[in-house]
Amino acid sequence: MNYYIITYGCQLNRADSERIKTVLESMGYQSAPKIERAGLIVVNMCSIRQSAVNRVYGLVLKFKKIKTQNLKLKTILTGCVLKKDKVKLSKHFDYVLDIKMLPQWPIFFQPHKENRIIKKENCKIKENYLEIKPKYENNFSAFVPIMTGCNNFCSFCVVPYTRNREISRPVKKIILEIKNLVKKGYKEIWLLGQNVNSYRGKITIKKKNAKNQTECIGFSKLLKMVNEIEGNFWIRFTSPHPKDFSKDLIKVMKNCEKYGHYLNLPVQSGDNTILKKMNRKYTIKDYKNLIKEIRKEIPDITLSTDVIVGFPGETKKQFENTVKLFNKIKYDMAYIAEYSPRPQTLAAIKLKDNVSLEEKTKRRKILTEILRKTALENNQKYLKKIVEVLIEKRKKKNVWLGKTKEYKTIEINSNKNLLGKFVKVKVIKFSCWGLKGKLCQKNLS
Repeated sequence: MNYYIITYGCQLNRADSERIKTVLESMGYQSAPKIERAGLIVVNMCSIRQSAVNRVYGLVLKFKKIKTQNLKLKTILTGCVLKKDKVKLSKHFDYVLDIKMLPQWPIFFQPHKENRIIKKENCKIKENYLEIKPKYENNFSAFVPIMTGCNNFCSFCVVPYTRNREISRPVKKIILEIKNLVKKGYKEIWLLGQNVNSYRGKITIKKKNAKNQTECIGFSKLLKMVNEIEGNFWIRFTSPHPKDFSKDLIKVMKNCEKYGHYLNLPVQSGDNTILKKMNRKYTIKDYKNLIKEIRKEIPDITLSTDVIVGFPGETKKQFENTVKLFNKIKYDMAYIAEYSPRPQTLAAIKLKDNVSLEEKTKRRKILTEILRKTALENNQKYLKKIVEVLIEKRKKKNVWLGKTKEYKTIEINSNKNLLGKFVKVKVIKFSCWGLKGKLCQKNLS
């Protein structure tokens, strides 16, 4: 009755795995320290790129070896799974379960049940799976999903097909979850969604001698409400869409003292023609103006982005526009992906993947080199500064890794147990991908 969970993909997948743990442990399962000791293996997969899917197929061989040692081993596949992969992978997994059906897993996952794909339409879901209380990864930083799904249908993205349309969690439940976390001493709260700034929640306002009123709460208002919760903690969020980024949100970010000054703002391409093919619904001029406004209001903000190289039809000239954008914006970090066709998406159906793998790799390396230079330049500004740091993990004996409020990775030496604590650190060294600091005498917590 031991389980082991393998999680691929984004922070939302990690948050889902925390809820899977709750359900499995309610069934009597216990966490296994190693995959070889598990009687049940759950793979929470990602389909955003073909390489992510390939990793799951690679696990199948490993499962076969484990099954020679443990004939009773059961396997479950869940997460962001495309219809095509559900059919193929059902031959290698005992169960393929929709993550939205998580409250029903105790009913459907039984050893005597036959191998099959269990569809959510086969049962009546009485509970939103996001309301299951998660088994958080640690006791200082928590993922709080505020919504799931996406309505944007970018031509390269599978999310609308694996997570369906946007559904926002009720405001009160989000606030209650965060209040409980803060009471327990959590120092960092991540608000999660495929497109957080399209959040639309509702709250009922009670009025004396009048009918109760229902107010629609957007992301700006939600962020402000979270900031008003008493306690010493940071707020972070991911991932916003440039087309939905309002001036009001920028002002709220500026005025929320708990907001960590870090923003991942995906651009995907620096060329307008490619952006139109991607169905991104903004221009590079729009994006640059947005960055300009954000930096004007929050000068010390750390900026990262997502970009795809080698999108179908991307010419060398069009790629050069992305190069120009990188040189102009001077990102602190970027997640650079080589385009891979995803089944069901418009790009895979209507566009030819005509940029060679060699050319994609070349373009990725060019952007990485620009990023290396701009990140080094940005990190140099921190030298000799005293920064606030949340210690996230122990790298090795007496060596700790943490994040600044601006989400810069920093390494410090200390023989004290600093895990999950706020500390003050003086920056003594810098590199393109991180900082090194010296612990100040006075700790923050």
